[in-house]
Amino acid sequence: MKELNSQEETIMRILWKLGQGLVRDVLNEMEEPKPPYTTLASTIRLLERKGYLTHKLYGNTHMYIPLVSQEEYSKKSINYMVKNFFEGSVGNFLSFMVKEKNISKKEVEDLERMIDDFEKKGKK
Repeated sequence: MKELNSQEETIMRILWKLGQGLVRDVLNEMEEPKPPYTTLASTIRLLERKGYLTHKLYGNTHMYIPLVSQEEYSKKSINYMVKNFFEGSVGNFLSFMVKEKNISKKEVEDLERMIDDFEKKGKK
């Protein structure tokens, strides 16, 4: 699965939120400055060729539907980032997040709890 640029990610976020949509539905959800309709339609067709979307045809109208869930995309993106920017180390990634203050104290506590639960399951 090819990586997405920021405009493609924006389109996918809108379609994940809507569940499905026409080009004009996506355009209506976009913030200013909005791209021209034809540019947006071309980008959506590109997302379909990349395997992120499919469509149903209603006359001449295409209803676009995500083929990739937001969760699946997020997982692949994080794995790609860890592999390519943090030497494949989740520890390096988490250390970076903590140092950059991109992670709250509550999130650290939640992670510690998840690690404890993981270790408990591993001992069974």
